[in-house]
Amino acid sequence: MSRSGKSRNAPSLQTSIPAGAVPLESILCTEELHRRPSRPPDYEKENRALVKLVSALADSPSTILQTLAETILDITQCDSAGLSLLTTDGKTPDVCGKRFYWPAIAGTWNPHVGGGTPRNFGPCGDVLDQNRTLLFRHFERRYPYLLPVIPAAEECLLVPFYVAGEAVGTVWAIMHSDRRKFDAEDDRVMASLEKFASSAYQALIHIEDLEFQVSEREKAEAEVRELARGLEAKIRRLVEANVVGIVMWNLEGAITGANEAFLRMVQYDNEDLASGRLRWTDLTPAEWRGHDERAVADLKATGIFQPFEKEYFRKDGSRVPVLLGGALFEGSAKEGVAFVLDLSQQKRAERALRRSEAFLAEGQHLSQIGSFSWRVATGEITWSEQLYRIYELDIGVPVTLELIRTRVHPEDVTLLEKMIEEARDGSTDFEWQYRLMMPDHSIKYMHAVAHATRDQDCQPEYIVAVQDVTARRLTEEARDKARSELAHVARVMSLGTLTASIAHEVNQPLSGIITNAGTCLRMLSDDPPNIDGARETARRTIRDGNRASDVVTRLRTLYSKKDLSPEWMDLNEAAREVTSLSLSELRQNRVILRHELAEDLPPVVGDRIQLQQVILNLLRNASEAMSRVNDRPRALLIRTERDEGDQVRLSVKDTGVGFTAQAADKLFEAFYTTKNDGMGIGLSISRSIIDAHHGRLWATPNDGPGATFSFAIRCRPEGLEDPKTRVS
Repeated sequence: MSRSGKSRNAPSLQTSIPAGAVPLESILCTEELHRRPSRPPDYEKENRALVKLVSALADSPSTILQTLAETILDITQCDSAGLSLLTTDGKTPDVCGKRFYWPAIAGTWNPHVGGGTPRNFGPCGDVLDQNRTLLFRHFERRYPYLLPVIPAAEECLLVPFYVAGEAVGTVWAIMHSDRRKFDAEDDRVMASLEKFASSAYQALIHIEDLEFQVSEREKAEAEVRELARGLEAKIRRLVEANVVGIVMWNLEGAITGANEAFLRMVQYDNEDLASGRLRWTDLTPAEWRGHDERAVADLKATGIFQPFEKEYFRKDGSRVPVLLGGALFEGSAKEGVAFVLDLSQQKRAERALRRSEAFLAEGQHLSQIGSFSWRVATGEITWSEQLYRIYELDIGVPVTLELIRTRVHPEDVTLLEKMIEEARDGSTDFEWQYRLMMPDHSIKYMHAVAHATRDQDCQPEYIVAVQDVTARRLTEEARDKARSELAHVARVMSLGTLTASIAHEVNQPLSGIITNAGTCLRMLSDDPPNIDGARETARRTIRDGNRASDVVTRLRTLYSKKDLSPEWMDLNEAAREVTSLSLSELRQNRVILRHELAEDLPPVVGDRIQLQQVILNLLRNASEAMSRVNDRPRALLIRTERDEGDQVRLSVKDTGVGFTAQAADKLFEAFYTTKNDGMGIGLSISRSIIDAHHGRLWATPNDGPGATFSFAIRCRPEGLEDPKTRVS
């Protein structure tokens, strides 16, 4: 809060108010200050107090705050007085501090020096939030953490305390009894003392800052003197250590001295140096001489030349890349010294990095994977070239979230917004799939994986890999379509083998219709006509007609050809429909069919036709597995039950020949069969159907003869509404 009244730190208090705390208004009595009888001003005493504060500032600046507290105690005749300062480090006033501390207290509360109150819920915070003087009565009724501070405060007068125009604390006076009450004169005196104390405290800060600067300057000068004393020795050690190349030269082009590091760099020796044949002008390739000329010009103008890269010829004619910088000797216009760093290893690393980047770019191009980084705090987004190609944007165009939105499919923009919101809320890894709509309205399918990390400023940053999976998605759709076609063919072939059973199922109601129709005609021909009997016979005719219609409807459903269409369905009912179509064939094969269908079975979500195809395949396989069994009953059990993990299981158990351990791993492979006339696609298709339903299909040998084939699917997958709560 500044003196102008604008809040710079006004946190919400409601979230911190404990249960049972009284409202702020119930403990404020500020307006009473100017209604109470006021004592006359004592300017002489006030002036003595100011003189005491000035003396404290001059003689003992560090005690200025305690002197202020004692002065308030003396002038207002209160029981306790002190200061509260906002701080972050427990010492330095800070307008953004989270807690007040009490650096000085006079009177009864003096033992509590060093204590404090929170910024967001306390009387000092109230004063800063309202930026005015406040008078409290028994503030512990609102702030229960002050209850242990004894004796309790009957009244407390608090005045904002400013430093450099910012409210960083309060000056306060407390009465622990009702022997006197604060009045308008106390308010005036407290405000006057606060202004003086504010100026004095700022002066104290400046004094301490000046003392620190003087101390630091003296320390720096001592370090410079020490550095100067050892500089010559350090330079000599540097030259002799041969860590970097050191060369002495003149502007005519001669090299007058050099250490071993430089000589090894250019493959010369001390004899070459002593002969005078070693010249920096001869070591410089022609294309680098322009750089040397600019360095010489800088030397003549300023006495130094800034480091720059160039190349030197080696003795064998090869080149060495170097970093060169130097200066003229003091007092000399033609001679100087330079350091030379061999950049060969750095250049090799740079070439390797460029090669690696080229490999990465080509790898991203071949795999259709782009990458980018996103600094959440600043919104800075950096894309790889491949990602520009995927999004079909010009390479180098500044990337923003808004630009990305223009490419995202309209139906997936909500998904993008949710991803951005989650990324801003927390630094966690995540992945998502979405679509792009290109300018020509073509669709691309994307799969992105994001890894959360921190940048050099410890701010959240995401590294994201984005793969264009359009080709894979189209391949999967083509595969699913082919699988659906194959499943339809298998379904038709399975139903073709049930021709006799289907004919029997249709013939039975048709025979009933013919018989009932004849009976109805005879009853109507009687004299008198038997109307009631004819009516009942007609009802039976309609019943048999409906039975025949149901059979045809089930056949048409199983013969139908359509995409996966999940819906809520009763697995028991689906199983009964399939067994009713297969019943005649099972009886013909002397199979004893038994049902154990759970009565409390919950509905499942699935494609009714495809799941019935799986049941039909399992029934037929079980029947065929028992076709050569003659020494025991051909028993077939179809069972439904709840399974673990909110799933429903359907099992088909037979007493057939079973399967060997070697065949167990191949049962569900395409075109694997143990039958002479089998194609080996039934179980393979069945597994693909169950996989598409996010379930599992498996086989286990029985304890006795035969095997059990089972599948389990989920009852309530995400994304579909529960039929029990669905509103029609």
